[in-house]
Amino acid sequence: MGYPKDLLSTRAVVKPGLWAVIPKEGLVNNVVPNIKDCKVSIVASPKMGASFVQYIIDAQVGGGTTSPFAKEEKIESFIYVVNGSVEVVIENEKHLLSDGGYAFAPEGMGMSFKNIGSEAAKILLYKQVYIKYEDLEAKVVVGNVNDIEYRIYDDMANVFIKDLLPTDLGFDMNMHILCFEPGGCHPFVETHVQEHGAYILSGEGMYLMDNTWMGIKKEDFMWFGPYVPQCAYGVGTENFAYIYSKDCNRDVTL
Repeated sequence: MGYPKDLLSTRAVVKPGLWAVIPKEGLVNNVVPNIKDCKVSIVASPKMGASFVQYIIDAQVGGGTTSPFAKEEKIESFIYVVNGSVEVVIENEKHLLSDGGYAFAPEGMGMSFKNIGSEAAKILLYKQVYIKYEDLEAKVVVGNVNDIEYRIYDDMANVFIKDLLPTDLGFDMNMHILCFEPGGCHPFVETHVQEHGAYILSGEGMYLMDNTWMGIKKEDFMWFGPYVPQCAYGVGTENFAYIYSKDCNRDVTL
């Protein structure tokens, strides 16, 4: 990388327990014992205040896991391929994921992945503790966002959403893609108990986090803690779209 050509600066802002914006320029490689030949950046964790762990991974050709990821009891996991060709194995079943492909593994199953393409692959990886409800269970889900139709978000014709996981009560989380055409926005400033981890897939937006407006763009990562006021506008000439996690379908325990 070499010496910088100007004064050191960053757009990163981290408010522990509240919210964070982490641009790609500040990502640092973390050594994770069961992942090889990959640049692994841990962008959300309990150390920040998140209830989950999220990773941005640049997998070299042949890079991936040496043993299943998130195999521990009560841990569920999710993988999303931003670009590349990735083989994912869940419970001995192999799945080939390309751009926009994703897979969810219920608690305790874990997953393995490997870049089987001829170029580097960019991957989002996620894990959290599963909260069981009665005798219901989550199930393995494999799909591709390009096979899912957008639906209009909150009756606004220039904002769209996709649900990547089922919405039944066996699942305590979901992943969504929210897309704003230029000029599109949230219908109101949201303030809710759910937290989000969001990775920007395309475009640019102005995002309100608590009482701060920030310019956000492709390849930024954002995290919002519970009850942080938030909303966004799509700006520029390209659709502003991001994939984000959401805890759902569960009451708050005391």
